[in-house]
Amino acid sequence: MDIFSDTYNFSKRLAVLVDPDEYKEKNLAQLANYAKEGWIQLFLVGGSLLVKNHMSLVVDYLKEHCDVPVIIFPGDATQIYEGADGLLLLSLISGRNPELLIGRHVEASMGIKRSGLTITPTGYILVDGGKITSVSYISNTTPIPSDKPDIAVATALAGEQLGLKAIYLEAGSGALRPIPTEMISKIRATISLPILVGGGIKTKAQVMSAFQAGADVVVIGNAIEKDPTLIQSVAIERATSIKI
Repeated sequence: MDIFSDTYNFSKRLAVLVDPDEYKEKNLAQLANYAKEGWIQLFLVGGSLLVKNHMSLVVDYLKEHCDVPVIIFPGDATQIYEGADGLLLLSLISGRNPELLIGRHVEASMGIKRSGLTITPTGYILVDGGKITSVSYISNTTPIPSDKPDIAVATALAGEQLGLKAIYLEAGSGALRPIPTEMISKIRATISLPILVGGGIKTKAQVMSAFQAGADVVVIGNAIEKDPTLIQSVAIERATSIKI
């Protein structure tokens, strides 16, 4: 499955990031119901550090109970499961850690090939969200300062020129603030690739601002645990204010 194809109408989709270590069937059932209502258009499954690794359980449950694409969002080379619809092959282009630019990819390459998954080479750009997050700590890289949009623009453009197929702007799980809209809009004006935005997004207004700034996909995670009404309110706003 190519999640960027016209078949799946990629533009302006709300995605939910599911951490397999936080696996709870009750929560997954609720998310699957939201997807069936059309409130969620994409699931990403993965995490920076999996201890329990319920990857297959989470993917299989979502695939069985809804028709929304389920994509692996791998934190390392072990997070590969052929039951998913695809895999974002992340290259941490905002950092200078060679392991996350090519090293881990070499380790995972044969496993990915055997899985038969459709891969989307994705430029992963970390942006300072106001605190040290799991992904910045584990990746041992420094995020791009949130007040330096031109650095993010040049990084995204370099990713496009290298042949990557998508750009993921990440503030990190638990970030105090989301990606600045100015940064999103400047990147949108410079590149033609799909842009995914996640981390630090807690409110409907922040979701809609990211969409309006040029994000094609807005990813939410922990926020829905604190505000279960967030997905529904975003869906209503999205249906009335965004032309798809």
